[in-house]
Amino acid sequence: MPVSDLQSPRTVPRRRSFPTHLVVFLAPAVLIYTVILIYPILASLWLSLNRSVDGVQSFVGVGNYQKLLGSELYVQPLLNALKNNFIFFVIHMLVQNPVGLLLAVLLSLKLRGSAIYRTLIFTPTVLSVVIVGFIWKLMLNPVWGVQRSLLTPLHLTALDRPWLGLASTALGTLSLISVWQNIGIPMLLFLAALVRIPEELYEAARLDGAGAWTVFRRIQLPLILPTVGIVGVLTFVGNFNAFDLIYAVQGALAGPNFASDILGTLFYRTFFGYQLQPGDPYMGAAVAGVMLLVILVGLLIYLLGWQRRMTEVQL
Repeated sequence: MPVSDLQSPRTVPRRRSFPTHLVVFLAPAVLIYTVILIYPILASLWLSLNRSVDGVQSFVGVGNYQKLLGSELYVQPLLNALKNNFIFFVIHMLVQNPVGLLLAVLLSLKLRGSAIYRTLIFTPTVLSVVIVGFIWKLMLNPVWGVQRSLLTPLHLTALDRPWLGLASTALGTLSLISVWQNIGIPMLLFLAALVRIPEELYEAARLDGAGAWTVFRRIQLPLILPTVGIVGVLTFVGNFNAFDLIYAVQGALAGPNFASDILGTLFYRTFFGYQLQPGDPYMGAAVAGVMLLVILVGLLIYLLGWQRRMTEVQL
């Protein structure tokens, strides 16, 4: 029989075994993430859909949200907190992130002592927010604070004002304090992106006679745009979850006259109660649901707008 007539048996492909090692490695992280984050979010959303009737929890659907948006007792504080939270976020975007980018660019130049500067800038980030709030509250106190002794020799006594005690300046002052404390985070993220840029690009730009501004605009900024988007998202989520600094400096009432009230402090007062305001866990959970909705809408805008544009640019 000719060799060509011989038919070799068909090779049956072997089924790949299930990668059980992935389950072993991922299970602890997924379990911790579920217990610490997913379950509390779902429990809070379920609580916001219920109401206590004669001491018995009953399902009311979106009734709590209708009350939150339709009752004069809740809608005005909610709109005020949303407005203040948006201002809080915008100040961080316009001050914290550009200054953090500027510091990162300067540190990427490998200046002498850059490690010391990086440590000093990042140090406030690791400090307790209670310590930061207490220190700044003492410094800005118009009676025994240090601002008067610092401003008088500079002939800037017009700036000697109770910045935390005026409704027109309290929120902006707290925002700048938060910027001072947290500016190290975007600085390090931008710096990590800048140091990954190949040195050959800088050498080619120098040969073409490009200056520092041209290098930043034509090389550095386009290559770190994905990091810019990530920093923007982190800033958005962090600001709309903010609570600790406002509470440490101004208390749960977020004074003066609720001028620095944000969604976090509104949630605290609604859920736990404060002074003469009784706590209502169900309405507090509804406020938390609104916070989650705002954050999800912001993330969708990022994913559908910025992230899609970055993907198209990379392709």
